Amino acid sequence: MNIVELIRKETSAFQDKIAVIQNDDKLSYKELLVKINKAADELKRNGLGQGDRVGLLCEDSIDYIITCLAVLSVYAVIVPVPDSCSHAETDELIDRIDVNFFIFDRSEYSTESYSNDSKIVFADIVVTKELWIYKRRADNSLPGEYHNLNPAFIRFTSGTTGESKGVLLSHETIVQRTDAANNALDITSDDVVIWMLSMSFHFVVTILLFLRQGATIIICSGSFPDSLQQGLKNNRGTFIYASPFHYRMMIKSDMFPPATFSCYRLAVSTATHLSVSTAADFHRKFGLELSQAYGLIEVGLPFINNSKNPAKRESAGKILPDYRVRIANPNQEGIGEIYIKGKGMFDAYFSPWRSRNQVAPDGWFATGDLGRLDNDGFLFIAGRKKNIINFTGMKIFPYEVEYVINQYHEVQDSLVYANPHNIYGELPCARIVLKNGTTDDFDLNKLRKFCYQRLASYKVPKEFILVKELDRTASGKLKR
Repeated sequence: MNIVELIRKETSAFQDKIAVIQNDDKLSYKELLVKINKAADELKRNGLGQGDRVGLLCEDSIDYIITCLAVLSVYAVIVPVPDSCSHAETDELIDRIDVNFFIFDRSEYSTESYSNDSKIVFADIVVTKELWIYKRRADNSLPGEYHNLNPAFIRFTSGTTGESKGVLLSHETIVQRTDAANNALDITSDDVVIWMLSMSFHFVVTILLFLRQGATIIICSGSFPDSLQQGLKNNRGTFIYASPFHYRMMIKSDMFPPATFSCYRLAVSTATHLSVSTAADFHRKFGLELSQAYGLIEVGLPFINNSKNPAKRESAGKILPDYRVRIANPNQEGIGEIYIKGKGMFDAYFSPWRSRNQVAPDGWFATGDLGRLDNDGFLFIAGRKKNIINFTGMKIFPYEVEYVINQYHEVQDSLVYANPHNIYGELPCARIVLKNGTTDDFDLNKLRKFCYQRLASYKVPKEFILVKELDRTASGKLKR
């Protein structure tokens, strides 16, 4: 099984259809596959072979797609390196996975450690980038299971490379999880997808699914929101995939009139938690309900909220047909740890090596997230298990408090966290971002009263701090 060969077969009827557009550059499926073949041949001439791990540092682009698929087509393994990483983080990631080759955009990474012994690659193949390749001396004494798994991707689980494990996905796993996701997304060759997310974090389920189905992908890279406005203006889209940050900016900006998404069938929000206020404001302005997606690199995309019911906006949706969910050890409110089982589960952790059977011997994966299921089967996320706030023995779930704070008419976003206390254990506190950006006339006492009316008193933050923005990881999640 090879995902690139599958894309080739599944798009045989769409060879003249445009596959990817970025600014003024566009490639048909035929042109894209020709470039992938040429790039694969050049990789083999550089000594790249089956099972080799290839670090890729490149800005989101047509060239990113070409390079990824070329590597996968020769049964080598992609190790995405986010372009938001510092040089030190990049070096750590490369060393942790011990890649055999490093392909990088020299404008993104130019330290002497690799640049002096590297050479340009794909000079007559790529569209806009100048990519370089460096061959490392890697230790290939890997577990025998590694090659038997038919590996395709190794991706870190978080923005902090030292704390993450490197999740290994096989070609077979990718096919299963893209099939599973399409039960909800229903992507077809008629779709034109507006793409706003980082390919380093969201390539496997989405980009590969869009290509498998013969859709057209519009890459809106560059300065936001100008790049998005240009992409929307020049292309008649049907589907947009973005983060809550992007949707919030569209709500606030006059660059995006109310009719912007009048012809769109779906707007998916992912990467981080979608607040009810953002969902409500987006629907109010554009007349389109946002669909929240809940994904994990170990599992895929098991939940998508396609409900049009405003009362379900806080939910991650219902479990997709190819998955099962259970809530372990629920409390009186039904909140417990979320376990998921189904198709497309990850194959192993790479560093240190642990197979899926070692991590989830019964097939159930412990997500580390806390949540509850309502009577209709909709999942509501309460937060991370490790982020529970313990106030005098009473448990406080940050998402629950943030949900209330974010409903206040002047609040755009919030982060609830714990401060240690020698008597109470931990105190709930909150950082607040206001919608209008100014703090001069904001009345914190009114916000506190709003919270006390909707939360048990011990759950109301003991301190509110007004900030201009909240820190996020490279994938867009709040840093907690």
